Amino acid sequence: MSFGDPNNPYGQQPPQGQPGGYPQQAPQGVPPQPQYGYPQQPQPPQQPYGYPQQPMPPMPGMPGMPGMPGMGLPPLAHWGQRVGAYLLDLLIMVGPMYLVMFITGASSSGSGSSDASAGLSILSLITLLYAIGMGFFQLYKEGSTGQTIGKKALGISVLREADGRTLGFGFAFVRKLAHFLDSIACYLGFLWPLWDQKKQTFADKVCNTVVIKVK
Repeated sequence: MSFGDPNNPYGQQPPQGQPGGYPQQAPQGVPPQPQYGYPQQPQPPQQPYGYPQQPMPPMPGMPGMPGMPGMGLPPLAHWGQRVGAYLLDLLIMVGPMYLVMFITGASSSGSGSSDASAGLSILSLITLLYAIGMGFFQLYKEGSTGQTIGKKALGISVLREADGRTLGFGFAFVRKLAHFLDSIACYLGFLWPLWDQKKQTFADKVCNTVVIKVK
């Protein structure tokens, strides 16, 4: 009985291609071809879950409000508009009070009636309360809309420089108090917008606000 090749006692057939069962080698200069399936494409490395995404770069030239990347400031109100709005607000607020005071002085010099003097005193008190109430109303309008009556008439508005938002009543009140800085140096702060690049007073710089044109 023959048991076949003594080097292959189990009778297995060697793979085709080369004698001795070795796989066939490719000729020189020809890359070896895969024997099974298709070649796999290299996969890009995956970022782990929760890895922070890279921020997108700012796109210049897009419209927006003050403080946004790639944006400049909108058209700023010139000094004449700001002065005109301030004088108009002042006239609305204290004009009636000074008018009543003038009438009171003229009446007291021409008439000695106690009833007339009492009536004028009550009228003066009413106008004083009106001036105080109008002052708070102007602050409310400026904080909520950016415009007092005078600013709206002159087409200007005060906003936060950082994000273009309105100030709110509390911050508008703080900005009004900060105008004290404009007056302590011979009122130089009120003239500063004439040559300042952002046309800001000292109060604007401290409070980080700008006054812009809205029409």
